[in-house]
Amino acid sequence: MLENIAIPNVPTASIVCMMVSLAISVGVPIVLCIVVCRKTKARISSFFIGAATFVLFAMILERILHAIVFKAAGTALTGNIWLYALYGGLAAGVFEETGRFLAMKLCMRKHLNKQNAIMYGVGHGGIEAILLVGMACISNLVIAMMINSGQISALLSISGVDDTTYQLAMTQLMAVSTAPFWQFCMAGVERMAAIIFHISASYLVYLAVSRKKLFYYLLAILAHLLLDAFTLIIGSFLPVLAVEALLLLISGAFGYVIWRMYRK
Repeated sequence: MLENIAIPNVPTASIVCMMVSLAISVGVPIVLCIVVCRKTKARISSFFIGAATFVLFAMILERILHAIVFKAAGTALTGNIWLYALYGGLAAGVFEETGRFLAMKLCMRKHLNKQNAIMYGVGHGGIEAILLVGMACISNLVIAMMINSGQISALLSISGVDDTTYQLAMTQLMAVSTAPFWQFCMAGVERMAAIIFHISASYLVYLAVSRKKLFYYLLAILAHLLLDAFTLIIGSFLPVLAVEALLLLISGAFGYVIWRMYRK
């Protein structure tokens, strides 16, 4: 029975790190939205256009492609880290940057300027952070609280649980309770880097639309491809701390270059 299996309490440090990542993934997009709106007079609608575009192109259309490709290619693709990284980076780049391009060209054409392009990027990167990391942080916090309060039976709804479900649940519970506390901060660090990248890429696509130069659109796709592929590849060679530090450094450098372009 599950009650007789000792699941270690989740350390306070782990819970604090979960809350930090939650604050970053949910709080930063909201704060950025408010700051950009007040400082630049950008339209709040641009935030929601960015959020909706990410959901449509990245979470629906791109995932449909993945389902088709993975079924057709199988382990020939997923079993080769180099091919998998290149495919994943290219797919993300094409879908997300095309989404940005179409949203700015069709949905924002009457009020497209660099301020609204930045707000679009906040919405695009912000909703990604909220959906992918914020929700996971909330789930981990709920699990941690229930473990520490001894409510495991309620968490798993023990009655009628089959062996497969039981083993899966135990694996998830043990992962939360035994993971090093600092790992829970890494999701927040990754989201900071991703938000910086999405804002920067949005400005590049804005240049493509406003100046009618596809070079900037293609540059955004290339940057997306390289960053995603690089992250996946080095993740198989370096520890997570090094990976996230490099990701934040690269995104920060990219963001600085775009900021200089924005200021001109």
